[in-house]
Amino acid sequence: MRLVKPRLVVGLIIVTGFFIVGFVIPFFAPVDPTVWNTYFRNLPPTLQHIMGTNNLGQDIFWLLSWSIRNSLLLGLSVAALATIIGVLIGLMAGFLGGFSDRGLTLIMDVIIAVPSLPVLILISALLGGNSSLVIIAGVLVVFNWPWPGRQARAMSLSLREREFINVAQASGESNAKIIVLEILPFILGWALANFINTVLVAISAETGLAVIGLSSLKEATLGTMIYWAMQHQALLLQKWLWILSPIFAIMLLFIGLFLVSTGWSDYFATRRGRQ
Repeated sequence: MRLVKPRLVVGLIIVTGFFIVGFVIPFFAPVDPTVWNTYFRNLPPTLQHIMGTNNLGQDIFWLLSWSIRNSLLLGLSVAALATIIGVLIGLMAGFLGGFSDRGLTLIMDVIIAVPSLPVLILISALLGGNSSLVIIAGVLVVFNWPWPGRQARAMSLSLREREFINVAQASGESNAKIIVLEILPFILGWALANFINTVLVAISAETGLAVIGLSSLKEATLGTMIYWAMQHQALLLQKWLWILSPIFAIMLLFIGLFLVSTGWSDYFATRRGRQ
């Protein structure tokens, strides 16, 4: 039986394509595509402007590539920080137990109980819709690290009773060394799947804020691209590529990340079952 799942391969192909469009192609942009009135407005697709220009005088293709880059940077940054913080705190809480476990678990439960979207909307509204991507990312990290933290804690509680942990403790290894070298490798496969899911959550949250005008509208993201297209009547003017390209990009990116997440989870479970 093949270990590599077809959905994982398809997902990796899609995500790799987005990384090329978002992190490689922008280096070849002739000008900053976020600047207005760089080109003549509402030009049709040509060899020079393969997706045409919008009525803000921006090249739609280059704007889309920059938007993909910034959305991916936001999602990857939030996912990396939230996963690392959550996994390390969860492992520590589960392994140490006692007061440390109760205190950290209470903090995680309190944060999980507070809905993040109203808080994001409130902060953005207080800042007059001028919140930066850094602020949005920071809030998303705060509200997303407890989820991997809770699951890492549960895994740590189970693993700390294993024989190899008792052997490590008897040999004099420190708690930090046991957590990092003995327990952490057992949950890396799950942590990667959680990382991918958090990328989805972060991008969707920023997109939702941007569409209602509460994200960092000065930064090019997939959400702000949709916002400006709606504000300037892209549908009425039938500028389909301007408004539909970021929507299609979000849908395809989410499909790719979902396939990678589920494919990796299946692959990891199959591989672990063979060991």
